[in-house]
Amino acid sequence: MIEAEAFCRELEARGFGFFSGVPCSYLQGPFSRLQDRAGYVPAPNEGVATAMAAGAQLAGRRAALLVQNSGLGNLLDPLTSLLMPYGIPLLIVMSLRGWPCADDDEPHHEVMGRSTTALLDAIGLAHGVLEPSTGSLTAALDRADEEFRRDRGYALLVPKATLGSCPRADSAAETTMERRDAITAVAAHLDGALVYSTTGMISRELFGLRDDPGNFYMQGSMGHAIGLGLGTAIARPDLPVVVVDGDGSALMHLGGLALVGDCRPANLTHLVLDNGTFDSTGGQRTRDHPVAWDRLALSVGYRTGAVCRTVGEIHECLRRIAGTPGPHLVALCIAPGGSRTPPRVTSTYGNREIRARFQRVASDGRVGPVAAEPVAGR
Repeated sequence: MIEAEAFCRELEARGFGFFSGVPCSYLQGPFSRLQDRAGYVPAPNEGVATAMAAGAQLAGRRAALLVQNSGLGNLLDPLTSLLMPYGIPLLIVMSLRGWPCADDDEPHHEVMGRSTTALLDAIGLAHGVLEPSTGSLTAALDRADEEFRRDRGYALLVPKATLGSCPRADSAAETTMERRDAITAVAAHLDGALVYSTTGMISRELFGLRDDPGNFYMQGSMGHAIGLGLGTAIARPDLPVVVVDGDGSALMHLGGLALVGDCRPANLTHLVLDNGTFDSTGGQRTRDHPVAWDRLALSVGYRTGAVCRTVGEIHECLRRIAGTPGPHLVALCIAPGGSRTPPRVTSTYGNREIRARFQRVASDGRVGPVAAEPVAGR
């Protein structure tokens, strides 16, 4: 295994001085080391990270991206319409989730796990798989240098357990409310609603506290929970729809919030749990300065916006907006990390089973505790 600090030092020795990306647990060690360096800028999504890195490269600062292969879709547009046509070379350090065997990872990584190298081949981006040795890293960076001399980028693909990890990088919390406390409070107000919960610990926590067929646990597709909720709210205006989001997910595609404000579905409530970190991948910070979610919500067209810092404030706010026209946005300020690790949803349900039972509830309007029916072929 390559130690995280040794990996970062080697990149810096090669002249890399600008780093950005979106975290993955496979890259937790390097992210932990880089975020203490002046040259690291956290990005809301892979496309923005790519554009920033390209800007740094154009200004004479050698740049590298650190991303997860599930975010390759967000990279393809700037890769093929910016970097490659203009000949802007970048090093892309990309974790390999769902590879070489999808059974070793979560189900939502299966498709990209088997497709990553084929996609890179299809667009003509040179790549190689890093082995857990300094010799492999040296050889890979030598190959990257060759590509850079031709004004071409290089993707360094990182399997699980290749790079060393570091202690969690939790930021100083301004609140003592834990994620579990906040979701326990939220769960008391979800009866009768169709619920979308975002990827990572939030879905796992909701599953452990209040499993319900009317809950759609979104395992991947980071940043798209609000899009799912908006589509359902428009399609079923007769049913309340709640999106339980995270700050990293909401920031990834802020345009979704603007669209909610433009469509103004009266039956949509958007909850954003904000701990200032990407909690599921090691506690990397999402940004240095807090977001004024209440003002942001009102500025893009939500009917109400609020910020809650205690369990009591959550109950008071959700009771106040219950039955009133939305869309509503409520930010819940919570501490990074948690006192316990919640159970994985996939330990009980397959993704298609989650979809099937939710769809039955959403289509016939039966929302609330309902016995789950088995899915054929599972």
